[in-house]
Amino acid sequence: MSETAGIGYATPLEATKGPREKLIYAVCVQPNRTPTKTDHLATIDVDPHSKTYCKVLHRTYSKHPEDEFHHSGWNICSSCYHKKPCCDFPPRDKLILPALRSNRVYVLDTGRDPKAPTIFKIIEPAEMEALNCTYPHTTHCLPTGEIMMSTMGDRNENAKGDFVLVDAKTYETKGTWVVGEKAKFGYDYWYQPYHDILVASEWTAPKVFNTGFSFDHIATDDIYGKSLNFYSWNQRKLIQTIDLGRDGFAPLEVRFLHDPKESQGYVGCAVNANVFRFFKKGDGTWDAHKVISIPPKKVSGWVAEFMPGLMTDILISLDDKYLYFSNWLHGDVRQYDISDPKNPKLTGTMTKILI
Repeated sequence: MSETAGIGYATPLEATKGPREKLIYAVCVQPNRTPTKTDHLATIDVDPHSKTYCKVLHRTYSKHPEDEFHHSGWNICSSCYHKKPCCDFPPRDKLILPALRSNRVYVLDTGRDPKAPTIFKIIEPAEMEALNCTYPHTTHCLPTGEIMMSTMGDRNENAKGDFVLVDAKTYETKGTWVVGEKAKFGYDYWYQPYHDILVASEWTAPKVFNTGFSFDHIATDDIYGKSLNFYSWNQRKLIQTIDLGRDGFAPLEVRFLHDPKESQGYVGCAVNANVFRFFKKGDGTWDAHKVISIPPKKVSGWVAEFMPGLMTDILISLDDKYLYFSNWLHGDVRQYDISDPKNPKLTGTMTKILI
């Protein structure tokens, strides 16, 4: 980056011109929880010129066996990546790690020693429960200098789509973001201030997903979420909800295109392995159409005759050219060309893995 480029990257595409990453952090969840086995964050060397290339350099362990790390996010956005004396904002050196089951939020210091992050602070469950918000999921930094986490439940594990604000300097909770009506369910979210919009997805109530998936959960339309919820970014109010229908059960990961002026994106619907494109219409309202559908596979020895893909994470390349997603049960990762956003085209598949 040149000194005339400002304090960070103006767009995600511009960020691709920066130096190549030499370390990555990977969340590792302990499947067999015991008092001595906890989740951890692994630091992995991805520098091809390093002697420890593709090796785990360090593991930062959580403090409690019931935490269950899930998603993570930074305290400051990449647009504020470079610290300048003229600007009053913290350095981008804290990784925010919500613990899905315990309602703790870990703040990890990656600045002092990037190869060996340490626990800087823990937001304890009581602070989240005081806001009647539990099961924190997605973390994003905001232009206001705050951190915002989506949450999926209330203190009694009922469904509740909400967002908790955290001060990015003190790492103390500040309250909730939504003004007025809240969505029935919560999960992931993304925002585009240029279009005054935040879009949030849905899963189900914690008391439901804690029992594991059952086909009975989708026998009716009121147990699993199947809607996208659109909020005014400036007013913080729920302004529109789009029901995706039964093809849209569990619309989980939601992604806008990276271009900050784009008014379209995609959401992966887990249960039936469908992708919907959402977009802004000429009248200012929003709509969504199914653009990708993965048929179930006929199997034997499973709980049903046909096995759906169970789509989990989806990603969009920084140049907005490709969309990637994992079919968790089918064991494949797919790449689609989205140069024509209305008509994604399959361009590659990697199989025989579980993501």
